[in-house]
Amino acid sequence: MVAIIDYGAGNLHSVKNALDFLGAESEITGDREKIEKASHIILPGVGAFGDAMKSMEKSGLIETVKKAADGTKPFLGICLGLQLLFESSEESPGVEGLGIFKGSVVKIPDRGIKIPHMGWNNISLTKKSRILPDNEPFVYFVHSYYIQPTDKDVVSARTEYGEVLDIAVERGNVFATQFHPEKSGDAGMEILRRFLSL
Repeated sequence: MVAIIDYGAGNLHSVKNALDFLGAESEITGDREKIEKASHIILPGVGAFGDAMKSMEKSGLIETVKKAADGTKPFLGICLGLQLLFESSEESPGVEGLGIFKGSVVKIPDRGIKIPHMGWNNISLTKKSRILPDNEPFVYFVHSYYIQPTDKDVVSARTEYGEVLDIAVERGNVFATQFHPEKSGDAGMEILRRFLSL
């Protein structure tokens, strides 16, 4: 069973619909026990970093999510769910992230491009990935901030938007993408399928 973590700040139903389409048994839940018992865990997210961390704290789920992302079982962070795995974000100064990965989240520099970065863009892999296809697929983005990991070895993909942005990480069983696989057509379904098969 796949647990889609509900902490009050996620784009939950489009993820659930994608998993239903793939025939995966899943549940949107904020129940600690169900999250701990799940075979796979997904942390979605939309909105602001600080608000999301506040919601997670209010739900009493911070330690549960940290434990879920300890690499014991497959874990996938999506969009804001990627950013929350880092230590801090320029979007919400003074707010602590989950700190699963070292590094911070910063605003996309204004190079005369439209922010947020919204729509389809292709990605290029920086290493062999267990879930990302290596044909540089086009995937769907909506974000104004991007990750800057301290350890570049965890970065699995980048995209170009004004400059080169790190947009996916992978370490052991922990994966996260800035783009939305559930809104990325066939390429996104393939990514979710590979994640589910782990």
